[in-house]
Amino acid sequence: MQHLAIYVEIPFCASKCSFCNFSSRVESDSIFSRYSEAVEQEIDGLPTGFEVYALAEEVLTLPVDTVYFGGGTPPLLGVERLKKIVRALHGRFRVQAAGEFTVEVTPGAADMQFLAQAMTMGMNRLSIGAQTFEDRELRAVGRLHSSADTRELVRRARSAGFENVSLDLVAGLPHQTFESWRGNLEAVLRLQPQHISLYLFEIDEKSRLGREVLHSGTRYHAPVVPGEEFMADAYEIGREVLGQEGYIQYEISNFALPGYESRHNLKYWQLAPYVGLGAGAHSFDGMNRWANEGEARLYIDRLAGMRSPIAGVRKLSQEEQLEEFFFLGLRQVEGVSLELARKRWGKNLLSRWQGRIEALTQDGLLTMAGNNVRLAETAYLVSNEIFQEFVEV
Repeated sequence: MQHLAIYVEIPFCASKCSFCNFSSRVESDSIFSRYSEAVEQEIDGLPTGFEVYALAEEVLTLPVDTVYFGGGTPPLLGVERLKKIVRALHGRFRVQAAGEFTVEVTPGAADMQFLAQAMTMGMNRLSIGAQTFEDRELRAVGRLHSSADTRELVRRARSAGFENVSLDLVAGLPHQTFESWRGNLEAVLRLQPQHISLYLFEIDEKSRLGREVLHSGTRYHAPVVPGEEFMADAYEIGREVLGQEGYIQYEISNFALPGYESRHNLKYWQLAPYVGLGAGAHSFDGMNRWANEGEARLYIDRLAGMRSPIAGVRKLSQEEQLEEFFFLGLRQVEGVSLELARKRWGKNLLSRWQGRIEALTQDGLLTMAGNNVRLAETAYLVSNEIFQEFVEV
């Protein structure tokens, strides 16, 4: 039986990091109650808007085995508001007690009371945005926490009963060196998390620091951002060190001890259905992708006016579904099954990609074993360019 994933977007942070390219933002707490009430209203009102966009309601009846609260810093809403949202989820969906329930937490933003209450809400996995254990690097990108705060949060999480903790690290932050990067890896390993995400700083127009680097600016410590060669080497060092310590790389940026892979994120890469709730949240039912109004205040206004928060729907053609099968599925280290694709979309449609697969294999960018296709390990750092090969122009 298919299972459903639920994602709840909490788009608020205490500060906006210079390298962040997400839509989260800093707001006064006066908006928090209105926002949480709007999310509850969206949940209670489902399937409002489905008929208008010809979306099938059946996806809402699937049993839910993963829930994820993220986007910004969910603890900012406070325990009572989060409890109301969780109660609304249980009232509308078939949430399984044994499922994976992740909440994103920023060091310094969660005390013992919050963590204890999170456990009573069913939250059983923490995703902690450590980013780096070098305080100089944290200050350079505008993080409010210190490395000591991260260590203390992990200690508190263990005391509260959390047995599934994930830590994020970012390679390529201002002032970062190979010495400090190796120090980061040693620091995270000392905390013995079950899961580690290793990201590379994305230099693009979507973040203040990214724009500054692209335009050779001097703000936000842009002149001391390491180059792409450093990031590539740091990534390979990370893969090697984590692998030696028993962490299995199961996706381009994600490593886990056996059995602790993120079940929620795997659903995204495997084209499983999920429902997103809150401002800017995205949903997928296997054939359609839709997104809510992205600006929090406009999202609130839609719900207050008894209107659907859905801002747009895109129905995927068979070709687009197969494209996504490749460029999302190939993020996984195990790759994708051509036999599965053949059964789902047919031999004729799959044959359109056969030449591309063979060419990329000959170039050493993909590897094939029977009906399985995956990225070559040497191609992880150019994965975006490879994924582009599976998008019809």
